[in-house]
Amino acid sequence: MATAVASSSTTQDWPGRWDHVDKILERAGPSTDADGFLPGDAVKTFLRETVKILVIGAGGLGCEILSNLAMMGFKDITVIDMDTIDVSNLNRQFLFRESDVGKPKATVAAEFIMARVPGCKVTPYYGKIQDHPESFYLGFNLVITGLDSVEARRWMNATLVGMVDEDEGMETMKPMIDGGTEGFKGQATVILPTISHCYECTLHMHTPPTAFPICTIANTPRLPEHCIEWASVLEWPKVFKDKKIDTDDPDHIEWLYSQASARAKNYSIEGVTWSLTQGVVKNIIPAIASTNAIIAAACCNEAFKLVTNSAPYLDSYVMYVGNDSVYTYTFKPEKRPDCPVCGGEVIDVSVPKDWKVEKLYEWLMEKQDLQLKKPSLSTAAGPLYFSSPPSLEEATRKNLDKLVTELLAEGEEITVTDSRLPFQMSLKIKFE
Repeated sequence: MATAVASSSTTQDWPGRWDHVDKILERAGPSTDADGFLPGDAVKTFLRETVKILVIGAGGLGCEILSNLAMMGFKDITVIDMDTIDVSNLNRQFLFRESDVGKPKATVAAEFIMARVPGCKVTPYYGKIQDHPESFYLGFNLVITGLDSVEARRWMNATLVGMVDEDEGMETMKPMIDGGTEGFKGQATVILPTISHCYECTLHMHTPPTAFPICTIANTPRLPEHCIEWASVLEWPKVFKDKKIDTDDPDHIEWLYSQASARAKNYSIEGVTWSLTQGVVKNIIPAIASTNAIIAAACCNEAFKLVTNSAPYLDSYVMYVGNDSVYTYTFKPEKRPDCPVCGGEVIDVSVPKDWKVEKLYEWLMEKQDLQLKKPSLSTAAGPLYFSSPPSLEEATRKNLDKLVTELLAEGEEITVTDSRLPFQMSLKIKFE
């Protein structure tokens, strides 16, 4: 359950506190839209007394974003994070100290910012973004996401797109600024729900999380990762029922490792190690503090520009690559007409008549613009193939070997559900 704690520094701003920001807000720049920017006290007051900004994620990127926003003059910030502080976070998540280990990231980050920046109120929520209704998100002017989860980004994106109500006007359109980093690489993008592209439109540009077809895991494992996934996805629920795997518990990782090792031995597969088991289960992403700082700065600059209209905002995607040199590239992604979030509600799919259900399932798994994990397929007549729970997977597995033409008619729809999909997707089947 999410918890919230709010307090505010009682120290007032000292004279000249915001001089560095006011220089931007007191006069128009060479590329400022003269019709959209009104320099002076009104925009300063709006920034510091009216704007409510939501930050999702208080990790390496989130810490930088919170610090930047507070020092730019944003005074009403809310932060959501579902994690607690680990020792491994301390080298780059600079709002935390060793004494904070085990405490909620959102709460500690909020307290740190308010103790350092006079007059700034930061409201923390320790929990999931899915815990909040649409009405909660309608209360903000914009949202910044600094997440390490594609699923969470997709959920937030779909929620903001779904909130837009043409009858209610632009008040229901909440811009989303998304930042992400991986090692020396990073990106930032500005999304105006229903107006620009959405996050789902650009999903094919992101490296997909490692995922394997459940039928391969269950029947024909070929890689050590297949054995590890089998242990975590199929064997764990069978043995422990409703008990959830704790990826930070060494005993849980050890159990998965021993099960995966035994399965690998049965299939003459080499390469299952304890560290690989941990890496597959936790989906570990490398992080570098300097990259976080660069991307957080980009996100916060865009937030400042969107709120004040003091300069043109990013249109609408910037990539940063620092592996070999400092390289940036800015471009405008297309809004996909077949996007399942901001485009059509039903996707037309052409299927060869000799495809079996297993081939259709594997094709869905390989689609870069969907990035599914363990999809389940059903029709109006009932289940086609369910990847989970194990009992339903076993009951519907026989359909994998059947031709699609045996089970579906031309124009019939397949409903696809998946833990990575923040929505229910429909495919209209057409036979080639």
